[in-house]
Amino acid sequence: MEKYGLIGYPLGHSFSKNYFNQKFAAEKIDAEYVNFEIPDVKELKNVLKENPGLRGLNVTLPYKTQVIPLLDEMDEDARLIGAVNVIKFSKGMFGKTKLKGYNSDVIGFRQSIEPLLDESHRKALVLGTGGASRAVFHGLKQLGLGITLVSRKPGTGILTYREITPKVIEQYTVIVNTTPLGMYPDIDGCPDIPYDLLTPKHLLYDLLYNPDETLFMKKGKQKGAVVKNGLEMLLLQAFAAWEIWHK
Repeated sequence: MEKYGLIGYPLGHSFSKNYFNQKFAAEKIDAEYVNFEIPDVKELKNVLKENPGLRGLNVTLPYKTQVIPLLDEMDEDARLIGAVNVIKFSKGMFGKTKLKGYNSDVIGFRQSIEPLLDESHRKALVLGTGGASRAVFHGLKQLGLGITLVSRKPGTGILTYREITPKVIEQYTVIVNTTPLGMYPDIDGCPDIPYDLLTPKHLLYDLLYNPDETLFMKKGKQKGAVVKNGLEMLLLQAFAAWEIWHK
């Protein structure tokens, strides 16, 4: 039986275990997916030692960047993003297990947003500067958009929320929320942008998927904007992880 798993801490929120085990059952794949809730990323060595049959791992918070020094190799996308959420196992010299890091978040996001883009979508605001925003930034760049990050704190090449003027909103017709604002149970929260300036030309994409329609999305919809949540991205990145493990 093949074994796959997830490392992170804590793991109560993760959807991966149910998704993959249901996939294995539905497709009659002789495999199992296990959660490895480790309080320190260095414990990955123990996970590998105790589970010699492991074929691949997913990585979630807080280890997407912390795991990098423990890898033998990195895919180019993961290197540019500076974050890993998939590890592929292979046999190296003398039977030693080699670990290669990938980022399937960028694949899932790019595949999810691409069908919604048209020629009016030239520039994007990415709300938030955390780990998720790196994958979004890279995915939008691959799709040919100009991107500006937005944060509460000023920084080089970064806009603050107060600097989102009518002119900025007019130029940047794609707005992606990578912050946790609006996530259940705090569903009354949303990023502080001038929603009254939105138009039907705007596309609002929220990485959150609980609730199905965040306040960020509702406010965009009221102005005729196209809106989408992050559930499809979640499914697509999981599918991409499976492809990475088997290519």
